[in-house]
Amino acid sequence: MNSHKNLLGGPDPTYLPENEEAYRRLGEESAAPAEVAAAFPTFSLAWAALADEAFEAGRVVESYAYARTGYHRGLDSLRRAGWKGHGPIPWDHQANRGFLRCLAALGRAAGAIKETEEAERCNQFLKDSSEEAYAELIG
Repeated sequence: MNSHKNLLGGPDPTYLPENEEAYRRLGEESAAPAEVAAAFPTFSLAWAALADEAFEAGRVVESYAYARTGYHRGLDSLRRAGWKGHGPIPWDHQANRGFLRCLAALGRAAGAIKETEEAERCNQFLKDSSEEAYAELIG
């Protein structure tokens, strides 16, 4: 875990706890994202993978549902990690990437179903949380 002191007086970055077993199953073992999400429902990276798969297959509403699930599970995890509703969620911390990817996927799916305000809110939240994630995921 990184420990950076915020010299500007804002909230410290939030670092979600790692879940090595879920990463191993999703990565090394190539388990299906649905299997990993069922076994580890708080593991947002599995929900992000499901959202991406559904979106790429043209199942936009399904993608939206997966992304929203991972987003809300990620918010719960962030709050348990001390997040107070704002502040940095660094992209370079592997455990944060699932939440950030779900946030981007939710914005993408919301835009695709013409839920413009939700898409804009998600994109701004992503940018406010991690400029690096925004650049990587939104461009």
